[in-house]
Amino acid sequence: MNARVLVLAALLPVAAVAQGFAGLGTNAEGFAIPERGVPLTFPADHGAHPDYRIEWWYLTANLTGEDGRDYGLQWTLFRNALAPGEADGWDSPQVWMGHAAVTTSDGHHVAERFARGGIGQAGVTAEPFVAFIDDWRMQGSTLTEINVTAQGSDFAYDIDLKADRPVVPQGDAGYSVKSQDGQASYYYSQPFYEVAGTLTLPQGEVTVTGLGWLDREWSSQPMPADFQGWDWFALHLDTGEKVMAARLRRDIGPDFTAATWIDADGTPQPYPDGALTVKPLSTETVAGRDVPVDWRIELPARGLDVEARALNRRAWMDTAFPYWEGPIHITGSHPGRGYLEMTGYE
Repeated sequence: MNARVLVLAALLPVAAVAQGFAGLGTNAEGFAIPERGVPLTFPADHGAHPDYRIEWWYLTANLTGEDGRDYGLQWTLFRNALAPGEADGWDSPQVWMGHAAVTTSDGHHVAERFARGGIGQAGVTAEPFVAFIDDWRMQGSTLTEINVTAQGSDFAYDIDLKADRPVVPQGDAGYSVKSQDGQASYYYSQPFYEVAGTLTLPQGEVTVTGLGWLDREWSSQPMPADFQGWDWFALHLDTGEKVMAARLRRDIGPDFTAATWIDADGTPQPYPDGALTVKPLSTETVAGRDVPVDWRIELPARGLDVEARALNRRAWMDTAFPYWEGPIHITGSHPGRGYLEMTGYE
C-alpha cells in the first residue's frame, strides 16, 4: 500500500524510503500537484507520471498452496523524480526501486533492486502494460490480465492475475487526502484479482491460488513535519467485499484515517477521517523495533469489527529503508484475509 500499505513510496536522490509519504518532508517545488476533480484516464494512468515526484505500482497477494499452507506475495515498483519530466539516457531524472517478497508462516524472503531511468533498466508503459526493473516484470495487454515475475537469492515466483471488474478509485473519484493539512495523491486500486501460479522456495516449488490487490498512487506533496508513518490494511472479506483502511500517524497532531468499503460488484464508498478506528492488540520485537502485528479494525458505518493477525509476526522488509509487510488473517464480524503494511517504526 504498497508497502501499500496508505504504501506512498518516496525514493530519495540515490535510494528510497519504503512506503507511505515517509520522506516527503522535502521541497517539491516545480513538480505537479494533485487537484481535486481531475478525472482518472485509462489506460494512460496505468503508466508513469514523470511530472510528479513519487509513484508506485504495488501488488500484494494472499495465496494458498497445493500443500494446504498459506503464503503472501509482494511485487512493488517505485518511481522517484529528482526533477520533473523525462529525458533520454543518463540525463533522465527518474530513479526506480523494486521490492519483491514471499512470506510463509515461518519465513520471509526479500529482494530489492535499484535502477536509473532513461537507460532501459526500468520503466512503465501504459498500453500494452509493462512495468519492469531488470528482469522483474509485471505485464499484460491491459491491467485486467497480467503476469508477474521476480526472483531473489532464495526465492522466485511466476503468477498470473485476472480481474473481472474495473479498477476502483480511492477517495473522491481518485483524489485521496492524506492529512488534516490537505496533502493528497491520485490513488486507485484493483482489488479483484484471482491469482494462480508457482512459488519457488528453498524447499522446492509449490503451486498456489488466491487473491491479489494492486495499488496505484502518484503525488508530489510533502507531509507535515511531524509525520511518523502509516498502518495500511487491504482486506478481502469472505463475503466478497473489499476494504482499504489506513491510519497515518503524527508525533504531535492527531492521527489521520482513511477507509474505502468496496462492494462485491466493485462500487466504492469512501469514508472520511475519523470514521475508521484501528487499535494495536499486541506487538512483536523484530529488527530491534517493537512493531504492532495484531490489530482491531472498526468501521461502524458498515458494522465492521474485526481482528487482524499476522501470518508471520516477523515479516520485516530488511531493505534500504526498512518496514513491515505481510499477510494477515481476519476474524470477527467479517472474516477473511488481507495484507498489512507498516512504516515509521524506529
